[in-house]
Amino acid sequence: MREIKKSEVSKELVNLLEEKNPIDKVNPGAVIFAKDVSKLTRFYEQIFSMVIKIKDRDKVILESEYFSLVIHAIPIDVSKNIEISVPPKVRENTPVKLYLPVISIAEARVKANELGGKVNPKESEWGAANFIACDGFDPEGNVVQFRQESF
Repeated sequence: MREIKKSEVSKELVNLLEEKNPIDKVNPGAVIFAKDVSKLTRFYEQIFSMVIKIKDRDKVILESEYFSLVIHAIPIDVSKNIEISVPPKVRENTPVKLYLPVISIAEARVKANELGGKVNPKESEWGAANFIACDGFDPEGNVVQFRQESF
């Protein structure tokens, strides 16, 4: 089969072939509603190495290369009736659980504790083909799974 050179193809076709699909320009993500946006932002930013992309009065958008996380304020008239204990009551009966990558579950365990969350003990870790996982929770009690690459 003969290789076709770019010079042989119309500019329009080259542009079309090189153009990314518009859906590729938007990261998948999740939204977490929070009573204390700044506390949850610090937790997810520091433990999961995410970067603040947008910060305003009602929300913060954190991003990694392939994932976006929105920490959105719960409206004040609702949040004033929500009590977050220390440590927080873990919300295990929700239909969704985030799992996010960390470089080290052991390091995440230490950081989570410092930031008001928790990663369950090492005995709770389990593995699959290419990762080790351990559940825990953020400072408001949302269950999160921490995953690291297995070697």
